[in-house]
Amino acid sequence: MIELTAAQVAAATGGRLHADPDVTVTGAVIIDSRETGPGALFVALPGERVDGHDFAARAVAAGAALVLAGRELDGLPTVVVDDPQEALGELARYVLATVRETAADGEAPRVIGVTGSVGKTTTKDLLGQLLAPEAGEDAIIVPAGSFNNEIGLPLTVLRVTGQTRYLVAEMGADRIGNIAYLTRIAPPDVGVVLAVGVAHVGHFGSVEAIAKTKAEMVFGVVDGGTVVLNADDLRVAAMAGQAAPGTTLQTFGTIPSADVRAEDINVDATGRASFTLRVAAGAASSGEGEQRADVALQLVGPHHVSNALAAATVALRLGVSLPDVAQRLSAATARSPHRMAVTERPDGVTVIDDAYNANPDSMKAALRTLAVMAGRTRRSVAVLGEMRELGEGARAAHDEIGRLVVRLNIKQLVVVGDGAYHIHEGAMQEGSWGSESIFVPDLDAARAMLDESLEPGDVVLVKSSLGSGLWELGDHLSMALTAKDNNK
Repeated sequence: MIELTAAQVAAATGGRLHADPDVTVTGAVIIDSRETGPGALFVALPGERVDGHDFAARAVAAGAALVLAGRELDGLPTVVVDDPQEALGELARYVLATVRETAADGEAPRVIGVTGSVGKTTTKDLLGQLLAPEAGEDAIIVPAGSFNNEIGLPLTVLRVTGQTRYLVAEMGADRIGNIAYLTRIAPPDVGVVLAVGVAHVGHFGSVEAIAKTKAEMVFGVVDGGTVVLNADDLRVAAMAGQAAPGTTLQTFGTIPSADVRAEDINVDATGRASFTLRVAAGAASSGEGEQRADVALQLVGPHHVSNALAAATVALRLGVSLPDVAQRLSAATARSPHRMAVTERPDGVTVIDDAYNANPDSMKAALRTLAVMAGRTRRSVAVLGEMRELGEGARAAHDEIGRLVVRLNIKQLVVVGDGAYHIHEGAMQEGSWGSESIFVPDLDAARAMLDESLEPGDVVLVKSSLGSGLWELGDHLSMALTAKDNNK
């Protein structure tokens, strides 16, 4: 973060100063006292399990210069605000605006905002790999993992300095107004909408409400900015009509009208896709005529073609040449854990760990990838947990996934936990399945069963919402041999 005095922090957040006004924050902004370094600003966030205020003294003792808190803290240099989380967002907005306003012509950081029901993190990671060679590793900010909410986004923005050229900001939502709030903190120069699905529909109430929320990205871009939309998603494509005058519209997809599109898509036995990247005349910032280049993705799963197209559209708009885009996409690797991470175990078992999150769309995509990778010669095993925040449609959504498992001829289904039971139920209702679908109550039972039953050649998918905890099983299966092999 740029250096700020306590007085500036108080002014930016509307806080009350209980510290020397000249005390200067020279380090990072943190919410975990264990990450404290010299000159840090510790933000004391109250939580359901722990209260950050209880750790403020520890942070100061470890070198924090200032605390942003919801109450006075005796003996600690503090800016007191009504709501520390809201103040965190205000501080991030102030820092980014300050850096933009004080930058020399053409030197202000370019903000790329990415939202969508699926694909945000992968697209964010791809953008980092496409843009880093242009800016230099020290001049681009790409958050690790999914720092995409009212806390993670401000923490990402607060890493901006005068040397930053690109800030790639993932923006998530579980309620109407979330994206609008995040784009007020970090107004994007380029705003990307990937897809409208049913993730968090339990909070939103309807897919229409989800579409309305994702469209907040279109309204949030800076004047004269660029909006990048998925032409293959009808709800996303319709957002073009909501763009402000002067906004540049760019589309990506597989349909012929898309500005940046994939043609001749091929998926090999490893689940990796190759395609021809076709760019319409004028779609790149160079203004050249129609261009083509070949891309062979290293990412596992054909659904990543859409994410790659989105990232390519942004990079081309920001001045990266098509040959460089194609080469960098073909070299790009997965950067965030538990997202279609493939491990080839020494015992011949292939593990696909996609347990970071799940909704019906991403679950279907992962299952189709499993079927492709296993083919006709290897046993496919789907280990599935609950898809959360689906509201009244949760039972039907889980039932549908179970039926899809059967239709894809997945050889073994292991359903973990009561919240996912209707996946097992759906599979049992579809066709003549019996022992091919197994329900187990918890992670321990799943771990014991899989350690005993997995055989060389099996391809195993682990997939669930984060709160279901199957990522722990993904870690275990990726690192361990089967119990039978370990006991030899």
